[in-house]
Amino acid sequence: MADIAPRTLIRTRGRKVSAFGVRPSGTRHPLVATAMVLPLAALLVVVFGGWEAVVTQASSVGVMLGR
Repeated sequence: MADIAPRTLIRTRGRKVSAFGVRPSGTRHPLVATAMVLPLAALLVVVFGGWEAVVTQASSVGVMLGR
């Protein structure tokens, strides 16, 4: 446990370099993250036939909320 802190300190001192320049942290805008995840989520829904499960869960949530 004690040797985790020095490595974390070293990581926070260095800056990550991306194609667009220096990024102060490893975070990205939520819309960018959403745009990255949606194609994979759509592919998984199609491949595994999960659309019915999504509709069922959304309907259940709607019933619980009283709609």
